[in-house]
Amino acid sequence: MADSRAAWCHTRSRDPVIHPGAAGAVIQLPHERRDAAMRDDTTADACDGFPARGDVLVHAWGDRDYSWLEFNRRVLHEAQDERTPLLERLKFLAIFGSNLDEFFMKRVGMLRGKARAESEDDPVAPAGDSRERLATIRMLVQDMLEEQAACYRHLRTRLAGHGVVLAEWSSLDGAQREEAGAYFDANVSPALTPLGFDPAHPFPFMSNLSTNWGFLLRRRGSDEIVPVRVKSPGVLPQWIELHANVGPGERRFVGLEDLIRHNAAKLFPGMDIESATLFRILRNAEVDLDEDEGETLRDAILEALRERRFQPVVRIDFAPGAAPEIRRALLDRFGLDEQDVYEAPELVDYTDLFQIASLDLPDLRDPPWTPLAPTRIPDGSGDIFAAIAAGDVLVHHPYESFDASVERFIDDAADDPQTLAIKMTVYRVGDDTPFVRSLIRAAEAGRQVACIVEVKARFDEARNLYWAQELEKVGAHVVYGVLGLKTHTKLALVVRREAGGLRCYAHIGTGNYHVRTARVYTDVGLFTCDPAITADVVNLFHYFTGRSDMPRFSRLLVAPGDMRDRFVALIRREIGHARAGRPARIVAKMNQLEDMTVCRALVAASQAGVEVDLVVRGFCCLRPGVPEWTERIRVRSVIGRFLEHARIFHFADGRDDPLDGDFYLGSADWMYRNLSRRVEAAVPVAERSLKARLWEILDANLRDRRQAWRMLPDGRYEQLQPAPGATGPESLGAQLALMESARRRAASQALPVAVS
Repeated sequence: MADSRAAWCHTRSRDPVIHPGAAGAVIQLPHERRDAAMRDDTTADACDGFPARGDVLVHAWGDRDYSWLEFNRRVLHEAQDERTPLLERLKFLAIFGSNLDEFFMKRVGMLRGKARAESEDDPVAPAGDSRERLATIRMLVQDMLEEQAACYRHLRTRLAGHGVVLAEWSSLDGAQREEAGAYFDANVSPALTPLGFDPAHPFPFMSNLSTNWGFLLRRRGSDEIVPVRVKSPGVLPQWIELHANVGPGERRFVGLEDLIRHNAAKLFPGMDIESATLFRILRNAEVDLDEDEGETLRDAILEALRERRFQPVVRIDFAPGAAPEIRRALLDRFGLDEQDVYEAPELVDYTDLFQIASLDLPDLRDPPWTPLAPTRIPDGSGDIFAAIAAGDVLVHHPYESFDASVERFIDDAADDPQTLAIKMTVYRVGDDTPFVRSLIRAAEAGRQVACIVEVKARFDEARNLYWAQELEKVGAHVVYGVLGLKTHTKLALVVRREAGGLRCYAHIGTGNYHVRTARVYTDVGLFTCDPAITADVVNLFHYFTGRSDMPRFSRLLVAPGDMRDRFVALIRREIGHARAGRPARIVAKMNQLEDMTVCRALVAASQAGVEVDLVVRGFCCLRPGVPEWTERIRVRSVIGRFLEHARIFHFADGRDDPLDGDFYLGSADWMYRNLSRRVEAAVPVAERSLKARLWEILDANLRDRRQAWRMLPDGRYEQLQPAPGATGPESLGAQLALMESARRRAASQALPVAVS
């Protein structure tokens, strides 16, 4: 979540400066250009004729934080939805809790201690009193936490009816308690470290997201009360399966916290437990990274990771029955008040439910989905580069296999004797990455390998540093991105020696090169050897690894260079078509929408008669359907078994047939941070058959009435319902409809060809 307090030597040079560190290099933009790149230029010519920022804020703007909480409410609804299988509902209950944790660590942590609530991502968004914002957030969160607890009680009862019992200690019989006690002695007690906090013992450090027991102990024969803290070990299973006296077809579990509480007397011989308080703490995870002076970026990131551990506590959750003495001691120690405390009538950490949600019980889960082989990429014995040379290839994950396409692209290139160079950007890579191993193998074989590793990716800093170091050990060129910006674009480039000379092959995608998330995130990617596009990709990698101003690009839209301006120009073109009476439509799919300049352009488009459909999974600051402002704008959100992550943009360009219009895919949402503070890339898709694939995705999302929610003019959302007799995406939902489409496509590809 946070970057660090690090940094680089201050310079006023007008040229970029490369800071080589012990690991890789970081390209620093000159201050004047970097600062200009980070401003939202609301007075630029590109915005002439658009509604004023202040008017948009008054009439059609929604608060980012409240909109995000509305998104998480939609996630919670998936846990409440009776149409969703039981274990999937439990999973969504855990996702809701995990999302809320991150919100507190990032957004609430940022708001606490500030008088004014200004957005760090969009400096033109409205500011407000932080205390009022925090009070409203608390009210909204308390309401959702009550719903979460009620949902958990309901699901626990339903699961018990299917033989999955999440038991409380009081319901265990003697044999089960004996089994649990033996497990505690052998597997839990050695991992516990009771820590007293009295005048003879320093106050124990409590890590972020830790669940703890606070015990008040009394020595037998004494009136002295001694407080002791015991941390629940997060590395152990959080639900312990019991086998004693368990009937056939039943699986019985007891929670780790319950197990610790009812065996805690073994930890304190000679003492009586007067009270037990279960609590959980969350710390702020936002740490500023000063990139203008100091040490190497690697050292700066490591310092940031250390500093994050000691950030202020922003929230404490208490289970029922908390001892007033423990409660007051914690609030005093962490400088909190009752507004920072949340009562947890059921679980204090719902993310523990991921363990139960992953049980192998097919009847209680979504039907399994195995990604299918992409139809235009040959099987493992074929030549993937020949397939790309025959025509651009579009892949759609997880409907189509990430392993058989993106992973194979790099893997084959690493072993191909014709390969001269492989270059990649890495934002989140994962511990089980095959990509870095392929790059290491390529470097060891003498091929040129360049990897732009973003070490400021929140929560993945340490992992990315580790893999960067592994690459450096084999002589790969490692670059830590552009100073002052995050490298968020998803690019891979393979340079091969072929009969006609050098040929470049590129992959431009919307998702990270991460094998696990590729199975649960919906993303698209384009493979191409189109010289106009690959030349842009080559130049972008030159910019990453060399020393130059950001070049101009002929086909790619690149942030923070011209991406915002070119998207605004495309919106303006639609306005011109609408005024001339030609077809004018914009369809955009993304994760979040916040950028004020783009939103002003969209408002102007609506006022001019352009039809605008926005599929925005997360928060959306532009409110649709506001008379005279956004009447022709519609916003929907799709929440389902896969996390909607693809960014796809369509502009009709005066044509009735969508396939005659323009399509782009890329890594950036229409957010200030993406367009001004990150290096992003979007690519046009020209081939008509690939446009048809992208339109199928957009159309399925627009027709969905099973998983889709419609945003109302006041910022609230309502869930859509399929009409009686509806078929296709309307009744199945976009994701199931796209699964069926992928199956049909694979089956048609497998049909034998008739020979006349």
